[in-house]
Amino acid sequence: MSEFKKWDEIYKSKLVTAAEAVSHIKSGDRVVTGHAAAEPSCLINAMADNYENYQNIEINHVVSLGEGRYVKPEMKGHFHFNGLFLGASTRKAVEEGRADYTTSFFHEMPMLFREYLPVDVALVSVSKPDKHGFVSLGPSCDYTKGIVENAKIVIAQVNSNLPRTFGDCNIHVRDIDFFVECDEKLPVSLPGKIGDVEKKIGEYCASLIKDGDTLQLGIGSIPESVLTFLWDRKDLGLHTEMASDGIVDLIEAGVINNTRKNINKGVSVTTFAMGTEKIYDFIDDNPQFQFFPVDYINDPRVISQNDNMVSINSCIQVDLMGQVVSECIGLRQFSGVGGQVDFIRGAAMSKGGRAIIAMVSTAAGGKISRIVPFIDEGAAVTTSRNDVDYVVTEYGIAKLKGKTLRDRARALIEIAHPDFRDGLKEEYERRFSEKY
Repeated sequence: MSEFKKWDEIYKSKLVTAAEAVSHIKSGDRVVTGHAAAEPSCLINAMADNYENYQNIEINHVVSLGEGRYVKPEMKGHFHFNGLFLGASTRKAVEEGRADYTTSFFHEMPMLFREYLPVDVALVSVSKPDKHGFVSLGPSCDYTKGIVENAKIVIAQVNSNLPRTFGDCNIHVRDIDFFVECDEKLPVSLPGKIGDVEKKIGEYCASLIKDGDTLQLGIGSIPESVLTFLWDRKDLGLHTEMASDGIVDLIEAGVINNTRKNINKGVSVTTFAMGTEKIYDFIDDNPQFQFFPVDYINDPRVISQNDNMVSINSCIQVDLMGQVVSECIGLRQFSGVGGQVDFIRGAAMSKGGRAIIAMVSTAAGGKISRIVPFIDEGAAVTTSRNDVDYVVTEYGIAKLKGKTLRDRARALIEIAHPDFRDGLKEEYERRFSEKY
């Protein structure tokens, strides 16, 4: 019988420096990192510092709030980034051909890392161990738990500032190979500015939300605006991909109480959180807010089990047939699929569910219409015309589900910016041989 060791002895035996930890990464490895608020910056920086000792390391992750040193031109040959979602630090490298993008529904990413992109090394952030020897993945359960369970080597940055969260996002110290203690503040993602336009869109979206509905909200100023119009609702639920600052006050006030949900009744659930200290403090050691892997939270079959599911997401373009582009600007990959389609399909399968695409009607300071005759050449359709339900701008609500192409086009023109309606009407008349 092998010698029994208590968890704290195991933990101490696995404590190493960041430099020593990343020395276990070998050339040719695939390294997958935690993301968003749980990005393990100390480990990533140590890996970047060691770049001359590596060749052909592939790096994968989703949202990054860090500086992305591994995509700098001088890292060519040492690191190759293959993103599943792009952000400010990684977008240019993909655009210039120095990095790649792999498209995937968010709910399928754990499967992707098991079956298509096997993980050699996982770099993750965790809380300090509790009295039973479990560390928490904190604000990022998502695909992170999956890579911890499947990687050949798991290296964890122990950050005492990481909130300890409830749900299915805890790992025992026995299941992690190396620990690096490194405290740092969590990265902050400030809420978008809510102006008059965003307020109007939020008001329209809120008009589609009823007492007892369960909500999914995307990121940005429009979802934040929607929340400000829900103070008179009762018994709302939360089953969302991402949690941010705006939900805190509604939960504390009892507006969101999850009493009418069909699953995870009585608790708010999400797969990751990103915002400011407001949301990070709220989720810390809070049993009323729970985190689960993304292949549970974002699975349309799970989402649909909640009656009256309402999803609210944004986009870049909508054409007159109702095709939605949310990740590209022409051929330029701007972000990623994320969980938009997961929740739109989940809401569609939900009894009484509604799926909303909400957007400002123009871009580039009013110079470009987001409602267009044709999507830009090379752009990918994120949400098909068959999936789209409601489209909302500051000019109103277009209900597309069950409508003919002719009626869809008319409904979308009515909520386009007035400066662009004449051009859209001309296209309508060419396409349908009918006076608008």
